[in-house]
Amino acid sequence: MIIVIGRGHSGTRTIAHTLYASGVYMGNQLNPSGDLIPPQDMYDACRIFARYVKWNGDLSWDFDHAQTVEMSSQFTDLLRRYLASVLKHRGKHKGWKIPESTLIFPWLARLYPDSHFIFLVRNPRDCILSQHLTDDLCEFGIQHPKTDDTRLRRAISWKYQYDLVKATPRPKRWIEIRFEDFIDKQEETVTRLEAFLGIPLARIVVRKDAVNRWKHDQGVNYFDCFESAMREYNYEIPAASRRRAR
Repeated sequence: MIIVIGRGHSGTRTIAHTLYASGVYMGNQLNPSGDLIPPQDMYDACRIFARYVKWNGDLSWDFDHAQTVEMSSQFTDLLRRYLASVLKHRGKHKGWKIPESTLIFPWLARLYPDSHFIFLVRNPRDCILSQHLTDDLCEFGIQHPKTDDTRLRRAISWKYQYDLVKATPRPKRWIEIRFEDFIDKQEETVTRLEAFLGIPLARIVVRKDAVNRWKHDQGVNYFDCFESAMREYNYEIPAASRRRAR
């Protein structure tokens, strides 16, 4: 099974469309973004997971309890109901994509340890330009600093999801893909994915203007909470005079 994770607007749809075009079964019903729908059971499962995350205040969360606690039957029932069409499929290659999967990644890794996990990373300055349901973590029962600043709210959501993924032990089949590399070096990146998955993959049409959209944005799109991740993934750090602290 192939599980695609990554915050909303991180480019997960490019992977979903690639897999679908390659004959991978991605579920009975998909939306234009390649998400497996209807999503309500997944959303409810996310809210159950959130009960086991401790907020330390500011931009700090403790995920230790969530990593080891016994998963509730209510959670697994919801998830299996959401994944029913995928789990029942008898084909060899199947999977799913929906950004909210990132919010329950630790439990997905425990439930499906033999799955292939694809983690999409994108410059957070681009990730926060557009609206996504996970912008407001309150929707999923996650405690966090409250703010009326839309961009800051998105940045907090980005930081939470990045920290959650980093705090989770890597599954044995794990690959990280930068969205920018998928767009600018598609052949090289898809070849990596083929080696990882062990199957041939289609080459979909991509838009070169999907990269570095933040450069044409007039609003605030950088926050200091991005810095460590941006250094890790080799994204440009703005000069101090153009930075926005949290």
